[in-house]
Amino acid sequence: MSTAASTTNSTLLRAFALIEEVLREDRGITASELCQRLDVPKPTVHRIIGQLEQEGLLQKEPDGRYLTPGPRLRKMALGVLAQRCVGAPRRAVLQQLADELGETCNLTLLDGHELVYFERVETNWPVRIQLHPGSRMPLHCTASGKLFLAMMPLHRRRALLSSLSLEAHTRHTITEREALEHELDRIAERTLSTDNEELIEGMVAIAAPIYDEVGQVRAAVAVHAPTIRKPLSSLMEWAPSLRRAALQLEKVLDL
Repeated sequence: MSTAASTTNSTLLRAFALIEEVLREDRGITASELCQRLDVPKPTVHRIIGQLEQEGLLQKEPDGRYLTPGPRLRKMALGVLAQRCVGAPRRAVLQQLADELGETCNLTLLDGHELVYFERVETNWPVRIQLHPGSRMPLHCTASGKLFLAMMPLHRRRALLSSLSLEAHTRHTITEREALEHELDRIAERTLSTDNEELIEGMVAIAAPIYDEVGQVRAAVAVHAPTIRKPLSSLMEWAPSLRRAALQLEKVLDL
């Protein structure tokens, strides 16, 4: 191998290693921490970071210190998960859950300040919400969105809440920041979230977390139903089934 090829390969592998370290940290990571972990000279780390930022693969938090995945990297991650050969096992779990409960079940992800409906198994009931995979929803008034907010580190939650517009979608939407903080604390305690007609009048939902290998919430599984079929109290009876599905999805998602 030529010297030029060897240098290029080394730089590429270092970039991949750097991205992996960023992805391991839910809070973000500093350039100094990357230097220590990778045992790479500071100028080299800063040069690679600059290139990855320029390509949209990494981005800095507002404080300018912490690095997090950039929009292009997040899009790539969603693209990989969306591949049919990758998605078959998780869809099988979701289909089994939907068959058991008889209501629409979703797999959701957090992308920046929005909730993404990533995988979905619809029911055949005449009354239902039709949201295609890839649909984006606000965090503050959805079961999964509130779950992501509740389970993230407190400093990150507050930073994200300060940038969100707590728009009222129904008369039940929580629009006061302090009230929402109390609700998120309750969700964090029970590790189960609800949407009590907060996004759409007459629709309720519950969501359970899906953890990665280090215990961070990377996705959520949710079920929703119209109140004419299932009031929220009845939906809560399905929490054990939702948690079982979450454990199965942790294995097939390989987070």
